[in-house]
Amino acid sequence: MRPTRQRIALAKLLFDSHDRHVTAEELHIEARAAGASISLATVYNALHQFTQAGLLREVVVEAGQSYFDTNTNTHHHFYHLGTRVLTDIPIDRIRMSKSPELPAGTVLDSVEVTVRIVDKVG
Repeated sequence: MRPTRQRIALAKLLFDSHDRHVTAEELHIEARAAGASISLATVYNALHQFTQAGLLREVVVEAGQSYFDTNTNTHHHFYHLGTRVLTDIPIDRIRMSKSPELPAGTVLDSVEVTVRIVDKVG
């Protein structure tokens, strides 16, 4: 992957601080606010290239809605439906007691759980 001006600007925003979850749209707004002249399509392309390179993980929370996670270690997530905030759950906080029978010729790679939450009413 070539270190283009746009990729470098996005990488600084993504990786210069703590682990985070970000949508392409959020990162696009941050990049523009930081003075980067970059299109939303370029942000999407860069995020997918970073993901393919193993620098990010894509977390699909619902149809058409993905977050990109700078924490590439295996872990789970809470997704708050009201605020649309994604937060980490440490890997040891969820245990799977039994896995489904796998199709012939396959092996289990990993299990990632997204727990959807809402605020209590009353």
